[in-house]
Amino acid sequence: MSIEATGRVIPTDRGRDLVLVRSLAVPAEEAWEYLTESELTERWFGPWEGDGRRGGAVRVRMRFEDHEPAISLLIHDCEAPRRLVLEADQEVGGWKLELLVEEDGEDDSLVSFTHHLEGPDVAGIGEIGPGWEYYLDLLVAATEGTERPGFDQYYPALREPYLAKLA
Repeated sequence: MSIEATGRVIPTDRGRDLVLVRSLAVPAEEAWEYLTESELTERWFGPWEGDGRRGGAVRVRMRFEDHEPAISLLIHDCEAPRRLVLEADQEVGGWKLELLVEEDGEDDSLVSFTHHLEGPDVAGIGEIGPGWEYYLDLLVAATEGTERPGFDQYYPALREPYLAKLA
């Protein structure tokens, strides 16, 4: 299987946005559950605990990051079943993330993931881009019940293609 750098890098007033989109073979309501319910996020990203409401905070243990501590995420906005806006704690760079879910026909959905890159995050796109490609493909595998890809398919193979997107 050939892995490609599918993300778009869009200039913004504050830096750049890395936008990745995945088509899921589940309705939008079910896609939302995979983004917000701990027992389902565990299948592709990691389990979380805490207050999952707007204004709340959760701690997530990224399932496929060996020996990494759990990260804290503030929930800036949670408009079920369409929009989720998160900010990671400064320990992992204060990432600002946004997920949008929309219907794609009767039984499918599209998930748009945006990582708002600011400051040092822009230069780190060679690691950030491949990482999100991997996690979003894990989401697809979780919703389809297919085999999970290995991270070594994404990094370092996608590092240079993502760095080229900054040019």
